[in-house]
Parts: sequence; structure tokens; C-alpha cells
Amino acid sequence: MAKSSKEAVVIHDQTNLLTGSKLIIVFCALASALLITYIDQNSIGVALPTIGRELNSASTIVWAGTSSLIANTAFQVLYGRLSDILGRKVILITCLCMLGLADLLCGFAQSGPQLYAFRGISGLANGGIMALVMMVVSDITTLEQRGKYQGILGSCVGLGNTIGPFLAAAFTTHVTWRATFWLITPLTLCVAVLLYFLLPPQTIPPEPLSTKLAKIDWIGGITSSIGTILLLIPISGLGTQFSTSSPMVIAMITLGAFFLLLFVLHEYRFAKLPMLPLRLFNNPALAAMLTQNFLIGIVFQSLLYYLPIYFQSALRMNLVTSAALILPTVIPQAVASALSGQYISRMKRYGEVIWLGYICWTIGSSLHCIFDRSTAIVAMVFILGVEGWGIGCVFQPTLVAAQAHSPKQDRAVVIAARNFIRALGGSAGLAISSAIYSNALIGTLSGAPDIPQSFVDKVRHSVFEVPDLDGLGEAQQNVVLNSYVFAARSIFYLWAGAMAICLMLMLFIKDKGLTRQEEQKPLSESATSTDAAVGAAVVEGDGKDKGSAV
Repeated sequence: MAKSSKEAVVIHDQTNLLTGSKLIIVFCALASALLITYIDQNSIGVALPTIGRELNSASTIVWAGTSSLIANTAFQVLYGRLSDILGRKVILITCLCMLGLADLLCGFAQSGPQLYAFRGISGLANGGIMALVMMVVSDITTLEQRGKYQGILGSCVGLGNTIGPFLAAAFTTHVTWRATFWLITPLTLCVAVLLYFLLPPQTIPPEPLSTKLAKIDWIGGITSSIGTILLLIPISGLGTQFSTSSPMVIAMITLGAFFLLLFVLHEYRFAKLPMLPLRLFNNPALAAMLTQNFLIGIVFQSLLYYLPIYFQSALRMNLVTSAALILPTVIPQAVASALSGQYISRMKRYGEVIWLGYICWTIGSSLHCIFDRSTAIVAMVFILGVEGWGIGCVFQPTLVAAQAHSPKQDRAVVIAARNFIRALGGSAGLAISSAIYSNALIGTLSGAPDIPQSFVDKVRHSVFEVPDLDGLGEAQQNVVLNSYVFAARSIFYLWAGAMAICLMLMLFIKDKGLTRQEEQKPLSESATSTDAAVGAAVVEGDGKDKGSAV
């Protein structure tokens, strides 16, 4: 094989196709890890008002979610190449242990900043678990099987989104919100032990640690992490916590954009083994799917946080009821994900499933805009159900489609790129939604002549929880609650627009099918003659991957 003037970097193929009961057992352990991750990530949203009040951080409590997602995003791009270099198993188990420790610390947090820091650690771990579970499933299954198993993983996402809010609501109401974190810690560590014994051995040949570390794109990891953090922190508090004309805000946004630009330049021109190979965007279908995943992140993550806040603030529902109204979204999501995965594996097609998903999701998101205080519960449940079905037909099937449009040696980086871009969208979505919600709420109340300025100041310091309304007249209370409806509807408009763009991007995606000749047999049968167990993708040092199986 021809080599460039720079030293070629070797990445070893970690494919280890499993069959029968061994595949089922390993997959169940992986699915359990993903389930716990989504329980952890999405349980906190329903309890944010209570946590903010107890920690005297009501005006900044959204950072309990934002810090987790920012950390998830900032380091997400690392996991694909780190697992290529160091092995999937060691990274996955490390992330599970890190999540257990972070949640234990969250349970003992005594202030808002402490909680935000510990949630940042858990976000870092969550991102690794999400990415590595999907990578390992791709290693142990063929592309044809992958739709079925990824569909089941999608059901775990929906199930985690269901269990998480209910757990948090129950513990917060009857015990303490801290118990949610204390429960997750031992569950996470148990799954880590199971995977240590169940995951098949790595096929990576032994190398000195210094050789492995030298392969890591440290400059890319550092510039992407710094850029993401500097950009998202000021955006999340723009207009409420931070003034738009603040020198600090201007400096952070400028520096963040600069570091992200450096990251793109480095990945394109200089990185021997790019964390995010920009050549992925040369494929129009793959570029469209990655763009869709950014928009999916914006909508999905803010939906899980702001729907409970809308139910509790504008509609005055309690914690358990607001959690229950997430079920019409997440249960259809879980069912649709499992059924769509079965359909994809049986028919070896994915195009019509994803089209259906985006159509349903766009309709559901658009109908959110009609929500007000008089909307019937039945109508909301139906709209949320349509949206949930769309989410289930999109969330995991898009990953199968992305892998179908990319070379086999790019399997890990495609998953990492997709997860990074979706996490970036989720972080941006929470940050932008926080700014939109806060500014719309404060702006509406400030412009209402009948609302005392003292009450507006209370709202400003507790944006996500309605202050006591007993001191206001009935007309004033209606103005206040309608202001919360208007603030939430401002976010709903963002969701509808994002999903409409996703639907239009489907015009660039053609169904390529799922059959690959090299995956027709388990690795032990089909790859012995080519030494595939220690096979490698060779990546040339000119910054563009030109890998092939060796």
C-alpha cells in the first residue's frame, strides 16, 4: 500500500461477530448500560424546580442539565478514536465507573455549583457509554442484524426516558431527590462488573502505552472541548444571567468560535488520525444525516427538559402528573423503535421508516404550538403520541442508515461523529431554549402593566418555578400563567422549524440497503484467511483517512 510522506497510523479492526445465546447475553448487558445512562440523563429534568429551591440556586438550576450536556458534547468526539486505539472494553468500563462515582457525588452536593460540576462529570461518562455501547453492538453484529438490535437499544432510550422522570418524581415527592443518584450508582457499578466478564476479549495487538497515546489527536480533542465549552456557557445564560453586551460574553463567544475553527482546520489539514474526519461530509447523504442529528439533538433534549417545566409552570401540575405526561411521547418512541428495527432487519431497507419518522415528528412538533392552558389533556396526549412515534422511527434507524453510507473502517468514527453532533445539538438546544424561555417570560411580564415589579424580580430569580401567586388577583394570575405559556410556545416554534428542516434534508438520502458481503459469516469463519482478528485500517498522515482492511 502506498504511503504518504507522513507516518501512517494503524487502527485495528475490533469486529468480533457473536451468535446465539452469547450474543443475547452480551447484548442484554450492553442494553442495561444504555438504559441506566438515559435514566440518569433524563431523570433530573422533572425535579429541577425542587432542586433549585433546596440548593438556593433557582435562577441557575437549568445548569444541572446544561453542564452535563456540555461535558457530554465537549468530549464526545474523543470516544471513537480512543476506542479504536485503546479498545472499546476498557473505555466503556471506565465510563461506567466514572458515572457511578459522579452520581454518588451528586447525591451529596450541598450547593448549585457543586451539583453542576458533578453533573458535568456524569455527562462526560454518559457520552462515553452511549457511544461505546453502540460501537460494541456494531462490532458484534452484522449490518443486516444491526437494525434489529439498534431498534432494541432505541427502546431502552425510550424506557430510560420513561423510568427516569418517574423515579425522580417519586423520590423527590416522598424521600429526597438525592436518592435518585444514590440508586443509579450501584446499578452502574454492577453493569460494569458484568461487562468486564461478558465482553469478548479485544483483538488489538499489544503495544506500548506511549505508542497508543501518540496516536491520539490531542490537539483536536483540546480545541474541540475548549471551543464547545466557551461557546455554550454564555449562550445558555444570554439575556438573563449574562448581558448581551458583556465583555465576558463577547470574549467567550469569540474565543469559542476561534477554537472550533482551529479544530476544523486541524482535522482537515494536519491530524494524522482525525477525531472527526471532515471527509465524512463529502458524502451528501451522510452530511444530511449528520445535520439532521444536530437538529434532533436541539429538539429532543430540550423537549425532555421543557415539557415538564411547561406542565408544572403554565398548567400548574404536580411532579408526578408532569412526569406522567411524558409517557405519551416515550412509550410510542420505545414501541416504534423496536418495530422499526425489526422491519429494517427483515426488509433490509430503512428509507421509508425514516421518512415516516420525520413526517410524524414534524407534525407533532408543529402541533405543540397550539398548546395553551385550555388545551384538553386528550389532545395533548394524541399530539405527544404522534411525536413519540416519529422519534422512535428516527432515533436509532438514522444510525443504521449512516453506517450503510460509510465504509466499514469508519464504523467507530461515524458513531462518534453522530453522537458528538447530536450532543452538540442537545447542548445548544438547552442553551438556546434557556435563553429563549427566560427572555420571553421576563419580557412579557415586564411589559404587563398590572404586574408589580417586585413579582417580576421574583420570577427573574426563579425562572423555572412559578412564585407564590396568592398575593395577586385573578386577572393578574392569568397574565402570569399566560406568560409562561408564551415562553414555552417560543421554544415550540424552534422545535417545529428544526424538524421541518430535517424533513426537507431527507431529499438527499437514498436507501442503499443493508447487505454487505464481508459480513455474511461470523468473523471466525470468514476472516481467518485474511487475519482479520488483527486486521487494521491504515490511515494516511495527510489528514485524510484512506483506510483499508489489511
